[in-house]
Amino acid sequence: MDKSPDAFRTISEVAEDLDLPQHVLRFWETRFNQIKPMKRGGGRRYYRPQDVDLIKGIKNMLYDQGYTIKGVQKLLRESGNQFIVAVGNGDVAAIEAIAQRKQAAAIPLTPAAQPRGDDELLVGEPKAKPSRRFFGLGKAEEEGPVQPDAAKLSRDNRALLQEALFDLLECKRLLDQVR
Repeated sequence: MDKSPDAFRTISEVAEDLDLPQHVLRFWETRFNQIKPMKRGGGRRYYRPQDVDLIKGIKNMLYDQGYTIKGVQKLLRESGNQFIVAVGNGDVAAIEAIAQRKQAAAIPLTPAAQPRGDDELLVGEPKAKPSRRFFGLGKAEEEGPVQPDAAKLSRDNRALLQEALFDLLECKRLLDQVR
């Protein structure tokens, strides 16, 4: 008999579903304080559905995207659990929405758009268009290769290079598995 999608899962069920050894799940609990399974008598772990989704996202970031544990910890701090869950589920719309919200919150107001005493915004400065990129998603048409005379890489070109690096690391991981 199959369990309901809302049912709690034991560590063996989660390990089997995600194709991970149980000791890896226990280790990740020590590295990611966002993973908090319920523990019953005798230390038996019960994972909530949101815990399983988060673990799936962490696995995707570590194994498929080539992140380190510290890199995923930083992403969790900066973007939150929902972002990692969306990555694990492959929910592109949610990834873009979270990235846009984060970028909009990070864009400071220009001096002409600073709030005045009566909380009105001054008009005249165009709003900056937030970037919609995550692992090649939402790529703009004007993005291209680095110009040979450019002294410094643009943020978009750096992101493209980092994406290529992740792809190469994934290829290396797959080749190492075959050997």
